[in-house]
Amino acid sequence: MAEVALRRIEDSDLDALFELQRDPESVRMAAFVWRDPDDRTAFDVHMAKIRTSPECNPHAVTVDGQLVGSIASFVIEGDTEVTYWIDRAFWGQGIAGRALALLLESVPVRPVFARAASDNVGSLKVLQRAGFVSTGTEIAFAKARNTEIEETILRLD
Repeated sequence: MAEVALRRIEDSDLDALFELQRDPESVRMAAFVWRDPDDRTAFDVHMAKIRTSPECNPHAVTVDGQLVGSIASFVIEGDTEVTYWIDRAFWGQGIAGRALALLLESVPVRPVFARAASDNVGSLKVLQRAGFVSTGTEIAFAKARNTEIEETILRLD
């Protein structure tokens, strides 16, 4: 079994992470992107902000030492949430679930929340296997799809 590990994001990771977050299918599945995936300046500003924020806990996800994505916890409106982005070439291999378990070990607060497009079955399964339970849905504008879609809200106690 491949070794999944988390480490701090390094400057040398930024080019690869930017490219991962530009993959059209990944962007469509994530749906709720906050920026133009091709805007490198916005990406760099965002990464600088989250890497220095005391309310964010961003990590690189590696498999056998190879960078394959990112994962983070962050605080928004007083709630701790998690997010992750895994290279599409590694989907379906249990990597997101193992990375999430590692991240949750370092997050002492509960509850922890997560959100996913309701049609993102893979991400919802990852979250549910980690113990997250759906608490409801809401309709929100998904920039990646340029339309309103249903988003599932999940909670881990």
